[in-house]
Amino acid sequence: MLVHDTVDTGRSQAEIDQIRRSLQARYDELSAEYEQAVVQSQVLRLVEIGDTAGDDQADSGTKTAERDTAQSLLRTILDRRAQYEHALTRLEEGTYGFCEGCTAPIPVERLEIFPSATTCVTCKQNRERRAA
Repeated sequence: MLVHDTVDTGRSQAEIDQIRRSLQARYDELSAEYEQAVVQSQVLRLVEIGDTAGDDQADSGTKTAERDTAQSLLRTILDRRAQYEHALTRLEEGTYGFCEGCTAPIPVERLEIFPSATTCVTCKQNRERRAA
């Protein structure tokens, strides 16, 4: 399917607007969560820099683990936010709700649980099998 192709989604404008509001709200929540996590990470780093006197190996290891956890959280939030951004783009293009793998409609139940889903269950399972 070409990007410029129009897709009849079978959704009313009201349904599309509701989906957009829902996706945008979650994107905004993730953005706020990210900003808060950045501040917490910066505070952690400042404490770490200023509080190293008398540290033994266990203290250093704990601080490294905390820093790694904070960075992992930031990456996870950014990834989830990018998924919602992609879903919003797909909604604007008219491809939201259709599998990127086989172009079949993604079941509504899957989209209710995972609104940023880009694949149907079958394509997702196939992708996971190939990755294993």
